[in-house]
Amino acid sequence: MSARNPLLAGLAGRCPNCGEGPLFDGFLKVSSTCEACGFDLGAADSGDGPAVFVILVAGFIMAFAALVTEIKFHPPVWVHLVIWLPLTLVVCLGLLRPFKGAMLAAQFMNKASQARHDE
Repeated sequence: MSARNPLLAGLAGRCPNCGEGPLFDGFLKVSSTCEACGFDLGAADSGDGPAVFVILVAGFIMAFAALVTEIKFHPPVWVHLVIWLPLTLVVCLGLLRPFKGAMLAAQFMNKASQARHDE
């Protein structure tokens, strides 16, 4: 393992092994191998973990912001819909890739891919 922090590399969308090559081949599709070091990235599988954390974090942020907006300004319901639905989508999509990278990096750090039982 290199001296670089694999978790920070994962958050940045870089290979957790070397920190140089891209982790993703597209928006959320994980590259099969690292272009820089040849590390097998296809062995890791984050499953639904990133989506769960994104829902929890984004839900908390959006619910808190909507509640503060309601208490402070009392806007009509349609204003809440116009503001919070698109903003929730943007926040969720913005967090999904870094969270998936962090989950894959955490698997790399803990050597969790060895626990897979492919039958």
